[in-house]
Amino acid sequence: MSALRLLVIEGNTRAARERSVASGGTVASESYAELLRSLSPAGTITDICYPADPGANLPDSGGLEGYDGVAITGSALNIYDGGPAVDPQIELVRALFRTGTPCFGSCWGLQLATVASGGAVGKHPEGREIGIGRRIEILTPGHGHGLYLGKPRLFDAITVHLDQVETLAPGTTVLATNSWSEVQAAEIDTPGSGNFWGVQYHPEYTFAEIAAVFRRYGDILIKQGIFDDVAAQDAFIADLDALHADPGSKPLIWKYGLDQTILDPAIRTRELKNWIEQAVLPARSSRGRA
Repeated sequence: MSALRLLVIEGNTRAARERSVASGGTVASESYAELLRSLSPAGTITDICYPADPGANLPDSGGLEGYDGVAITGSALNIYDGGPAVDPQIELVRALFRTGTPCFGSCWGLQLATVASGGAVGKHPEGREIGIGRRIEILTPGHGHGLYLGKPRLFDAITVHLDQVETLAPGTTVLATNSWSEVQAAEIDTPGSGNFWGVQYHPEYTFAEIAAVFRRYGDILIKQGIFDDVAAQDAFIADLDALHADPGSKPLIWKYGLDQTILDPAIRTRELKNWIEQAVLPARSSRGRA
């Protein structure tokens, strides 16, 4: 039997990837690919493409058909800005959808799929939802849906986003919501008889990764009113790093009101494992590849 083949689409430009590493974070696509390999059958191959980079070699539609599943990372870009870093990503996702290959997207990935399918994305009027997305609720269409098998009905998640889905694309079913953004998860029926599962939060993130995000944003978060001053922000970042080192720290768990939905990696990453098991592997079998 041939190895499972997954493609990770990096949403960031080279400059943004370098900023992420400089702040103590990772290149999104590289850590995403590593996580997918850990959640997939042994021997899974994960490739990466960089459509936001000038002159990037992008898989054509035939190349995309060769993959069993495609995942899209988050991004520091804003899709409504368009331009050479954004437009090729939209076209790539449209080509992907025509193949019927199962697709998953985190944050930017959900926004990209929405716009590629005819919906709209805009800036949240209150600014960023960042750090911990609270009380995300699985809606009735999400009960029993493959995305959320084994996930509690209410959960918290690591998150960072300024933009959100404003107009649903045709064929969209909203699967989860919270008080910040109406669309926290959705399924989109795609033109190639495939499907897209996406979330507005980041099941792939660790506490260390979101700590790096806070370091990158700096004064922006103080201006938004999330922190009073630099000292308060630095203290919070230090707590995130400490939680990464010791997720069982009782003082920090009590301080921030955390539960196992965000502390336990198996629960935190459940959506990605479910996507592989409930979408990618069945589609692979139906294509005669298993």
